[in-house]
Amino acid sequence: MDDRLAIADRLATYAYAIDGGAWDLLDEVFTPEALLDYTSAGGIKGTFPEVKAWLAEVLPQWPGRLHLIGACRVAVRGDLAEVSASFSDTLSPSRELVAARGVLQGGGWYHHQMVRTEAGWRSVELVEEQTWRAIY
Repeated sequence: MDDRLAIADRLATYAYAIDGGAWDLLDEVFTPEALLDYTSAGGIKGTFPEVKAWLAEVLPQWPGRLHLIGACRVAVRGDLAEVSASFSDTLSPSRELVAARGVLQGGGWYHHQMVRTEAGWRSVELVEEQTWRAIY
């Protein structure tokens, strides 16, 4: 149970970092050599440093961000864990641009491969599986 709670905390830290633009908090979620894949959402696939820089460049275009992480499936095998967590997200531009750009909402699954480190659980791989997206 302690592992599940620690992993859930990493997922919450991820959402907080993304929504708050606290990019350095992502260092507490991913290992330096982690691979991240956002291609199902139209994003990039690359190493953690590459994707972290990309997120910091792209997401400020949507200053209103809210990611909610829901049902979590966690399979711990020693110092490794497979994690699949449902998510929904809302991305909103500035108030002035809402009429022109709309608000994006979507959702799907985050699939993590995690490893236990001296600093706690960290993701070595994230694949976002976006299953739906709508513009309002």
